[in-house]
Amino acid sequence: MYRIKYAAANFIKYASLLLGTFAALVPIIVVFFASFKTNKEYGTSSPLTPPDNWLNLANYSKAFTNGKMLLGFGNTVIILVISIIGATLIGSMIAYVLNRFKFRGSKFLMGAFLLATLIPSVTTQVATFRIINSLHLVDTRFAPILLYLGTDIIAVYIFMQFLDSISESLDESAMLDGASYFTIYWKIILPLLAPAIVTVIIVKGVNIYNDFYTPFLYMPSEDLQVLSTALFKFKGPYGSQWEVICAGIMITIVPILIVFLALQKYIYNGFAQGSVK
Repeated sequence: MYRIKYAAANFIKYASLLLGTFAALVPIIVVFFASFKTNKEYGTSSPLTPPDNWLNLANYSKAFTNGKMLLGFGNTVIILVISIIGATLIGSMIAYVLNRFKFRGSKFLMGAFLLATLIPSVTTQVATFRIINSLHLVDTRFAPILLYLGTDIIAVYIFMQFLDSISESLDESAMLDGASYFTIYWKIILPLLAPAIVTVIIVKGVNIYNDFYTPFLYMPSEDLQVLSTALFKFKGPYGSQWEVICAGIMITIVPILIVFLALQKYIYNGFAQGSVK
C-alpha cells in the first residue's frame, strides 16, 4: 500500500513538472518557429508547425534594421544600469536602517512599503504622470529612471534577511575604531551583501528589461525607444507583421537568456540564503 502511494505521489509530482515545463516552453517554441516564417506561411500554417526554411533570416534583418534594435538596446542599457545601481543602493540603505536601528515608526515604514506594493500601479498613473510632467521629465530618459529608483519591497526584504546573518558585533567593533555609520555600511555591510545584491540586480533587472508600459508612456519619441517598445512599430491599425515581431522578440530574449544562464546560481543561492537566518 505504501509503495502504491509513493508511486502515485511521484507520478503526480513529475507529471506536474512536465506540464509546467510544457506550458512554459510552448509559447517560446511558437515564437521561435514564427520568426523564420514568411508572412504567407505564418498566416496559413499552424503555430506549432516548423518553418519550411530555417535559413530565412529576413525577419531578423527587418526587425533589427527597421526596428532600430541597436538604438533600443543602447537606451535600455543606459536606463537599466543607472536604475539598478540607484535602486540597489537605496534598497540596501533602507534595509540597513530598518534592521540595525530601533526607532519609533520603523514598523510603520515597513507597512507603508508593503501597502504601496499592494496598490495597483495603474490606479496611480494619473497622479504619477502629473508629477513627472511637472518636473519636465516626460520624453526624457530620467522619467523611467526616477520611477525605477523607487524602492522594491522584495529587495528590502532580501537585504534584511541577509543582514540578520551578519553579526552586529562587526558594527560595534567598527564603531570602537571610530567608524561612522556610513563607513560601516559602505565598507562592511555592503561588501557582505554581495550575494543579495546580485540576486536583486538580476530580479529587478529582468523586470526593467521587460517593462513596456513605463517607456511607452513616458518616452514616446522614437529616438528614446527601448527594446520593448521598438517592436511596437510593426503593429498597425490595418495589420501586424507578427513574424517580424516574433523575430524581434527572439533578439530581445537572447541577451537576458545569456545573463540568466551565467548567473542563475547566484539567483538560487541568494533566495536560499536570504530565506533563513
